[in-house]
Amino acid sequence: MPVSTPSRPAELPDSSTTRPPVRDTLGRPGRARPALLRLDPGDREVLWLYLLTRIGIWATAGAVGWLFPSSSETRRAASPLSAWQQWDWWHYLHIAQDGYFPDLAGPWTAGWDNREAFLPGFPLALRAVHTVVPHWAAAGALISFLSGGVAVLALARIARHHLPDLDAGRRAVAFLLLSPCAVFLAAGYTEALFLALALPAWLAAQRRNWPAAAVLACLACSVRITGLFLAAALVLHFVLTARSRRAWRAAPWLLLPALAPLLYSWYLQTRTGDWMAWKHAQERGWYRDFHAPWEAWANTWQAGFGHTQATGYALMWQAELLAMLVGVVLLALLVRARRWPEALYIGLTLWALGTSYWYTSVPRSTLLWWPLWIALASWSQRRPRIQTAYLYVVGPLSAVVALTFLTGRWAG
Repeated sequence: MPVSTPSRPAELPDSSTTRPPVRDTLGRPGRARPALLRLDPGDREVLWLYLLTRIGIWATAGAVGWLFPSSSETRRAASPLSAWQQWDWWHYLHIAQDGYFPDLAGPWTAGWDNREAFLPGFPLALRAVHTVVPHWAAAGALISFLSGGVAVLALARIARHHLPDLDAGRRAVAFLLLSPCAVFLAAGYTEALFLALALPAWLAAQRRNWPAAAVLACLACSVRITGLFLAAALVLHFVLTARSRRAWRAAPWLLLPALAPLLYSWYLQTRTGDWMAWKHAQERGWYRDFHAPWEAWANTWQAGFGHTQATGYALMWQAELLAMLVGVVLLALLVRARRWPEALYIGLTLWALGTSYWYTSVPRSTLLWWPLWIALASWSQRRPRIQTAYLYVVGPLSAVVALTFLTGRWAG
């Protein structure tokens, strides 16, 4: 995956500098930006691009039902919704249907599925939407569809905040939507919902609206533990930009994001007696116990290239290694550009992903690295061939990952 390597610090501005002049969503000075739900032509273009990619991914899901049936004798294609019911989806579904500990089952039960490893934000949203949309998979798809629309709007506005070019938002969104693991933005998974909360939170922080940023970050923390890394980045951004005593009055708001994981840990403690039950479930089910970074790299390398795994799994572990390298390069670029809050967010994410027994879901986590998509947008503005190369090289790879996931194979 290509990564931005800007030669001028201005391409990745320092987040600790004074606030830039107020601009609208097209980057024009002198007018305040509209609220998230007010759309200008640039926003509508981004949403059009989003809609086109959703049509493409759903057409792919429909084709999977015809091309890869459960039996070679099948004469009727499976529903396109069935292709989305893979892997982690079942954990979210079971939590939404039955809760975390149905019929007094739990970690003490043989064959336990370790569902407490998954935070409650998405299952709660799934259960709520299910009251209106009876089909569970359709409810999950609807959550991701609507969340993805909010996320791309926020990403485009963040990109236009950093880059003066009117096309910056569309470029950043295009890189995200064509990225190798973009299929997970359409699946009933947490990525789209997390981005729909985290990116507006970051956008609110850029505008110094700290109550809104804190509330959104708190909700993001209920969806993925990555929300805590976002909260840390918000705190650092606040410290670097608060210039007056009046500004510091908003500091208590930054404690709010910790509320969601604290409440969840308290809930687990009342049921299991273990405040860290979610972490221990990850260790049991996904080998997420602590290992030194070089040990995690060596174990993943062995899985990817040591001929100890089936070829499909080995290829995915190779992708894990590549994604980790992309993250390290991105972190170096952010540090070089002195974008300390974003660097903290990426650094904490890499530490969490890179200190397990082996890497798991690093490629999928790249979807949450919004500085990567903005950096690629910046790079492609100076070298237009980058966008063309990305389209023709990475685009087909994203189709391969989509087919891998939709046919029930592990895809990161």
